[in-house]
Amino acid sequence: MNLSSEHCNMSDWLRLEATVKVSVYMVAFSFATLITVIIITIISQNSKLRKEVRYILLCHHLLCISSYCGLGVVFQGMRAFLANSPVLVCWVVFGVQLSVGEGILFTLALMAAHTYLMICWPLTSVSFIDSIKYKILAGTWLIIILKNACLFLIEGTGPTQIALLKSEPLCPVVLNGIPARAIGMVFLFLLLSIILVSYSLIYKEGKRAGHFNRSNIKARKTVLIHLVQLGLHIIPTLLFISLGKMCGVFFFALNLVLFGVFAFAQCCNPLIYGLWNRELQSRLYHCMCGQLWCGHRGVTSRVSV
Repeated sequence: MNLSSEHCNMSDWLRLEATVKVSVYMVAFSFATLITVIIITIISQNSKLRKEVRYILLCHHLLCISSYCGLGVVFQGMRAFLANSPVLVCWVVFGVQLSVGEGILFTLALMAAHTYLMICWPLTSVSFIDSIKYKILAGTWLIIILKNACLFLIEGTGPTQIALLKSEPLCPVVLNGIPARAIGMVFLFLLLSIILVSYSLIYKEGKRAGHFNRSNIKARKTVLIHLVQLGLHIIPTLLFISLGKMCGVFFFALNLVLFGVFAFAQCCNPLIYGLWNRELQSRLYHCMCGQLWCGHRGVTSRVSV
């Protein structure tokens, strides 16, 4: 596509896009961080919850969401305000954001696989999972970091060291080449396969045991909500990777719509996978009642004095 013939300035579009995205990221970061702090506080105050694998994975998942949104504020802010940052700094910020973003899907896949094992193999899987839970998390982050480091090395073979240290008003788009996008699609389909296979096996086992009958509306609703939430994650990500960066009003509007859907999914994740949990709901309720009771007693004692 000949951009010059269509009078299309990619830099202007990227800066306008970054201006919108930094505002959305700020809202998502504030909301996700608030819910994350609440959930992690509840879990950390209970020794039993701290040892359970599902809550360990949930905490990693929520921290990935908050970190992703926070780093999105930093990266898109550098682009929106023309921070004139070195290319290497842009690459590092974007690389860390990409890693924690992949951590969101990795932890979703691990949570789905763990739920399947606990439902279908409850007697044999508990001790085995407890013995390897930290090894699996460490291996997951090692895979993410090594994969992204290799992609950045491939991307950086062209530019020299001087080019990497050169300041750019608008942080350049990285990992937009065909190899990076192809590897990203492979990883995405791999994680999607793990999640879908796990949910299908969970549904099959639940239907066999009678948990998904017509009277159990909550179980059916939970699976449906999780699948819809997964679609809000996967579909925008697939389109982001396949389309890349294109210029024009249509692609600008499409990109913002997809980003809005993705950001909405990030905000809903702490609610669906966190506060939707009955145990966390009950503990949050007791915690709030305790705080209100303490506050009421404090006010009463001051009035009586």
